[in-house]
Amino acid sequence: MTGRTGFLFCADPLRPNRPDPHFADEVAAVRATGGGVALVDHEALLAGDADRAVARVARGSGPYWYRGWMVPSGRYAELEKALAVRGCALLTTAPDYRRAHELPCWYEEFAELTPRSVWCDGVPKDIGALAARLGPGPGIVKDYVKSRKHEWHEACYLPELTDRDHLASVVGRFVELQGSFLAGGVVLRAFEPFVPGGEARVWWVDGEAVLVTAHPDTPDRLSDPPLGPVGEAVRRLGPRWVTTDLALREDGVWRVVEVGDGQVSGLPAGAGAEGLFAALVAAGPHS
Repeated sequence: MTGRTGFLFCADPLRPNRPDPHFADEVAAVRATGGGVALVDHEALLAGDADRAVARVARGSGPYWYRGWMVPSGRYAELEKALAVRGCALLTTAPDYRRAHELPCWYEEFAELTPRSVWCDGVPKDIGALAARLGPGPGIVKDYVKSRKHEWHEACYLPELTDRDHLASVVGRFVELQGSFLAGGVVLRAFEPFVPGGEARVWWVDGEAVLVTAHPDTPDRLSDPPLGPVGEAVRRLGPRWVTTDLALREDGVWRVVEVGDGQVSGLPAGAGAEGLFAALVAAGPHS
């Protein structure tokens, strides 16, 4: 491999020789730091054709961070293998991608900092039994990666976990809407009341916070949460490029509401991410 740290951006589906325009500002930031850019076909990757997805990646180039649309953990592992055939490597391994991307993999390290959660692989046969492990009170439903918070009452919020009929209705609708995109299985989380707009996304590289942005849902509201215990959990978890979404609870306590792999986490508009990409280029492969 060349040794020059690069980034695999998703190609524009309509002009496959160019990066997806959604990532144009990030591509410019990478090039400004001296990082390399290569393109992957996200649609081919999702379709299970990883070899075609990486056909435009030069042999022996890299190593690479992936930077693009979300990829299921299994498809990410296929991407890693297809790149290896071309003499390239990903700086986030497939096991580390799953560790940061899926709640059951990161929950233990963040258990004291995040709402209580229970889960099962796939769709539970008895959702009431799963909910009973959390006890009474309100909750939310999501899968291992995503919720449907924009369909809050229909497919996310559970006013009372012991109300089996309503529980089954909301969870059933969530599963229906997710369809083939259901990631891993069903997760139930205890509901905690948060201050509207009191959110932040923290970007970590090798265990150090290199950027704090607003959450993409509220790009005009930038918060300044304390990061000490969160950083300790990130370092215990281990993946190199991680995001943590923090929210301010109504009692004034900051809580981790989501952990993610930084490669597929969204940057809010105008975040000014040059420092983030400079840190990633400088980090490169571990010696």
